[in-house]
Amino acid sequence: MKDVYLPIILRLEHASERSTFESLYQDRDTISVYDEIFSQLKELIKISHPSRKIAEEEYPLLIEEHLAGRRIEEYGVWVYYPWSRRLVHLLDEDEFVEVRTNRNRNKITREEQDILRAKKIGVGGLSVGQSIALTLAMERTCGEIRLADFDTAELSNLNRIRAGVHNLGLSKTIIAAREIAEIDPFIKVRIFNDGLTENNLSDIFLSGGKLDLFVEVCDGIQMKLTSRLKAKELQIPVVMDTNDRGMLDVERFDLEPERPILHGFLEHFIGDGAITVTDENRGQIVGAILNFETLSERMKLSMAEIGKTINTWPQLASSVVLGGAITTDICRRILLDQHSASGRYYVDLDELLKD
Repeated sequence: MKDVYLPIILRLEHASERSTFESLYQDRDTISVYDEIFSQLKELIKISHPSRKIAEEEYPLLIEEHLAGRRIEEYGVWVYYPWSRRLVHLLDEDEFVEVRTNRNRNKITREEQDILRAKKIGVGGLSVGQSIALTLAMERTCGEIRLADFDTAELSNLNRIRAGVHNLGLSKTIIAAREIAEIDPFIKVRIFNDGLTENNLSDIFLSGGKLDLFVEVCDGIQMKLTSRLKAKELQIPVVMDTNDRGMLDVERFDLEPERPILHGFLEHFIGDGAITVTDENRGQIVGAILNFETLSERMKLSMAEIGKTINTWPQLASSVVLGGAITTDICRRILLDQHSASGRYYVDLDELLKD
């Protein structure tokens, strides 16, 4: 059960799935059942008639007409979440997506939502990346998301990762995948518990269809660069949030296949199309990527204390959540052909809010 992250979707018109449902439903002493299908149908009816004010007493008849002879208990799907032993009655995929994304209109149009529904996004690294993955799922910026991280949740991660203490020791991929499934069980989620490795990059980028976009937010410097070179080879755009001063990097390798990685900051370190990170050059590479002079003053102070008074660079929940928001926004724009430029951008609240 520790590694389970996929919900079980049951449609009662199929005999085998009905049998599974009946077995689960009869075990209500140990399983929690949530059946709010009537309220979901009310919402569906309401958004189908946006110009009409429907009286509360009209809904039963309108819902009966919509059911067209089907029993309400059998309508839609029942979704079982094994890790929490919850059985939930939901609208089936098309109606579920229609209702869940309705309040995106028209910041995201129905036509744009249909385009996004077919997109595949990879997220490498699930510290900053967890907030990004969950925001992508909430906004439904894609129909498939691939999550890669080798680490498990530790208590010190909970300053920025959305997870309860009962998740300590679980893989970060499992935690994120479960939360996505609980937001939207119809989003396809694939996980890679080894993180990004040279052996699985092709699988992450290509298996089951080529990624439309890659979000790179991993801590490992070598894989940060190796995965980016792979994305460039495959002409997949890359977005990176750095969690300081709202710094966001966009690299449109799909439009500029010859573009140097990380805006050319690392050309000095590249040989034969690759970069090898060593103990000797690691600091120089990190410095070239981040450009120390552009860091916030508190980050500069923290960088100087790594290995002395702190173990690694700080990451605040507020900055991580901001990163989830701005990364999701730029991903949506890229996937809808609304942003074509590569570059480094800042959403710097220190600058915006200074006296």
